[in-house]
Amino acid sequence: MEWSKEKPILVAGAGISGTNALRLLLQEGYTPILYDGNPKVNLEKVYTALGRRDFEVVLGDLTDEVIRRVQLCAISPGIWLDRPFVKQLRAAGVPILSEISLAYHFGRGRVAVVTGTNGKTTTTTLIGHIMEAVNPETYTVGNIGRPYSEYATRTTDGSMTVIEMSSFQLETTDDLVPDLLVITNIRADHLDRHGSMENYVALKKKLCLRQTPEQFTVINGDDPWLADVPTLTKARVLRFSSKRELEEGCFLRDGEIILRMDGREFDICHKDQIQLLGMHNTENIMTGVLAAYALGAPVDIIRRQVLSFTAVPHRMEYICTRNGVKYYNDSKATNPDSVIKAMEVVTPPVVLIAGGFDRHADYREMVESFRGIVRSAVLLGTTAPDIAEAIARWCPLPTTIVGTLEEAVKLAAGQAQEGDTVLLSPACASWDMYPNFEVRGDEFRQLALKQ
Repeated sequence: MEWSKEKPILVAGAGISGTNALRLLLQEGYTPILYDGNPKVNLEKVYTALGRRDFEVVLGDLTDEVIRRVQLCAISPGIWLDRPFVKQLRAAGVPILSEISLAYHFGRGRVAVVTGTNGKTTTTTLIGHIMEAVNPETYTVGNIGRPYSEYATRTTDGSMTVIEMSSFQLETTDDLVPDLLVITNIRADHLDRHGSMENYVALKKKLCLRQTPEQFTVINGDDPWLADVPTLTKARVLRFSSKRELEEGCFLRDGEIILRMDGREFDICHKDQIQLLGMHNTENIMTGVLAAYALGAPVDIIRRQVLSFTAVPHRMEYICTRNGVKYYNDSKATNPDSVIKAMEVVTPPVVLIAGGFDRHADYREMVESFRGIVRSAVLLGTTAPDIAEAIARWCPLPTTIVGTLEEAVKLAAGQAQEGDTVLLSPACASWDMYPNFEVRGDEFRQLALKQ
């Protein structure tokens, strides 16, 4: 699609994504209009971030007059598509695209996309870590916390851009055709927004539909939700598995991570040599190995970078030991399945801090994973009563509901005994109390260090 520099582009949302989209459009000589439905949004923060204020701003209701003037809308991922102004734009025939799509329009070079339910950030970071050793012009962006629009104009024909994409971003990303697509796994998540498991799964697979035979899709070969991917895409499909040996792909054999590709077999390392805890992280490593090889990384560099790779912040991040009690920050565990993964690797006994924004999840399987591991639970946020009810029903243990994270950490520290672990692993998004899981995790880190 060709865009006119004479006709305004609407940027919906005054947060990080919107601010970076504005910056990109202004740099490229386009005329943006910033729109936010909150009439009290802090515009000074936006102006300060951009270092300029020479653009139109519309707050509150979006009028028909503005809609008639704009050629398209770049929307922030936090905005639900059932909002009235979105329906107005669609009824008027205004294309709506993500900040990722906006950046892709200006970006150059090869693009790899990582999506799925769990493991996205670790896998994206690992692929970037490997590819940076091959190509200094590697950018790791997207849902990982670095907006693609901030880096798009730095890319060249020789660049490699690795993008983490959430289902929210995929909703309004239709033009991006990745050279390599990774789908880590599929678990129930964000069903409050997407309406059904079928809709959610379709979003995770949508980018493979337009790929070509020269491109790659990497999938979890053990995930039944992904079994039909080879029938959906023309791309070369590569699999990883932690449960069985594969004719081609990446798999475990006697604890060794094996890469078998193009008629050759490579021993990457033993799973105990990697610096991440748990089988789910071994799977993340296998995903990254397979993706990096498909992108052209030499095996010796892959092996070296895997062995030097460490955990990303907010994902089973060790914080400190106080009075013989270890503190771990797993704030990125925003769904029950992530907490189950944490239970597989954490050292018991555990005092668990959980709860947050309500996305109507089922907590039974998560709570059942607490048996023999969790000593007590401290709950907060909107979901605290639901999780407490699930604990009482499926795994009775001492449970307390508190109002703030500060109260939670203080209480958990008091309940923990020498040798215990205090673990923040919320099972929920942060939006009822924090703007994102990073802010939640940062506060937990600060509180833990004070104990």
